[in-house]
Amino acid sequence: MTLFEKITARQIPAKIVYETDDIIAFRDINPQAPTHVLVCPKLPLPKLSDAGAEHAEILGKCLLAVAEVARREGLVDYRVAINNGAGAGQSVFHLHLHLLGGRSLGWPPG
Repeated sequence: MTLFEKITARQIPAKIVYETDDIIAFRDINPQAPTHVLVCPKLPLPKLSDAGAEHAEILGKCLLAVAEVARREGLVDYRVAINNGAGAGQSVFHLHLHLLGGRSLGWPPG
């Protein structure tokens, strides 16, 4: 069971900011911006590259959840990031989207 599955099951505490039957969103414990929320499908999909056509609906729900959380947080400008694999910085192998905002975010990130 992944860390995020344990959060969903309430086995590990988290500051949950949004939840539906399919999605959970909570504050990152190591924020990289004033607002840093992780949005996860409850379905345990390890990474984006593991998704197939059968996951289209849940992937869409993740993006809509990001937009809703951003609205609730009062964000107009924000970044959404997905790390796919250890080499890209993924440390929890349960698909999740990073919602970052509340400060100027330069490009490229770094």
